[in-house]
Amino acid sequence: IILFLQTGGQRADLNKIGWRSEDYFNKELYVFDYLFRSPGWPLDCPGIKEAVKKNKKIIISSPMNIFFSLCETKNIISVSGTKGKGTTASLIAAILRQSKKRFFLGGNIGIAPLAFLEKIKKNDWVILELSSFQLEDLKFSPKIAVITNLYKEHLAPADPHNPNYHKNYKSYWLAKYNLINWQKKGDVAVINPKLKSKIIRLKAQSKIIYFKNSNLDSGLVGEYYRENIGAAVTVAKVIGISENNIKLAVKNFKNLEHRLELVREVKKISYYDNSFSTTPESTILDLKSFKQNIVLLLGGADKGADFKLLAKEIKKRVKLTVLLAGVGTDRIIKELDKISYLPIQRRLVFSMKEAVKVASRQASAGDVVLLSTACASFGMFKNYKERGNLFQQEVKKLSD
Repeated sequence: IILFLQTGGQRADLNKIGWRSEDYFNKELYVFDYLFRSPGWPLDCPGIKEAVKKNKKIIISSPMNIFFSLCETKNIISVSGTKGKGTTASLIAAILRQSKKRFFLGGNIGIAPLAFLEKIKKNDWVILELSSFQLEDLKFSPKIAVITNLYKEHLAPADPHNPNYHKNYKSYWLAKYNLINWQKKGDVAVINPKLKSKIIRLKAQSKIIYFKNSNLDSGLVGEYYRENIGAAVTVAKVIGISENNIKLAVKNFKNLEHRLELVREVKKISYYDNSFSTTPESTILDLKSFKQNIVLLLGGADKGADFKLLAKEIKKRVKLTVLLAGVGTDRIIKELDKISYLPIQRRLVFSMKEAVKVASRQASAGDVVLLSTACASFGMFKNYKERGNLFQQEVKKLSD
């Protein structure tokens, strides 16, 4: 159900909240003054297009626009990127916690910012992890913006619960850039140096700092997390956090749930859960994080990704690929066939129980069993969390 507020040009009357559901939910929306858009409601859907065409005064808003317009503090740090935004936002929070600063963490990470809006005081800090769908119609930018990286993602409607997607790579990037687009002089943007050419062309008004990988001691598994640490450390230095507090927070920080998380070691075989890895680029980085032989759990729903480079990396690093059935999996198999990755080196399975069973039987002492699917979870699983939880449940059932 999507709610709308119909005011008729007068002061909003809470008794005049209208709603639409089922087949009628997206029709005749032009009768409303405001459309309050959730991130899963596409801006270019027929209902919104018709409403904008027939009602020139209609206002399209969102939870993030409301939050920015009403937030008591201007000390807002917003983090986005294709991957690593949750880890980076959480690490910034850990550094602020180590420094005894009062802060709130929310956004795409699972806590709705409007839930803590009334608790925020003028000198507090707010850290927001924001997806491209939360950013695409944002009319505000934070004091400190962070973009961790950018890969081709969300270019096909893979999630039935969130059918929003970007028409092309350019529109995806421009949604991310909204994080910086409304910044003013005195604001700061902390950016992956690989995006320098894109940033220069768009002529941002804020101060741009390109972060460097960090070599600080950390509890994070995965070399690519050096980028996330580098981004978080750069933000901390902008705020004025002491070097000692930064080092302590980074040293004690561990992988987030389902982000290359060590589940268990059984018979000297290490089981890692990165169910959050839903792109081929992130799975490639996972594979490069280990020197051991790898049994890889891979595949799922199709998000329009290109699997050519992933197939080549699999051939170099993976002794056995356990394929979770799905449309994306079918495309991966075609790429593996092209480079002669033999059928004997892969198994197609139809449940997580079967996947872990096959992986544990084929792995040897010293190997890594890695759940890093390069695909969305939908079809066999509700979401990446269910997929990761089922993996962990099956691993914990394994006998020593």
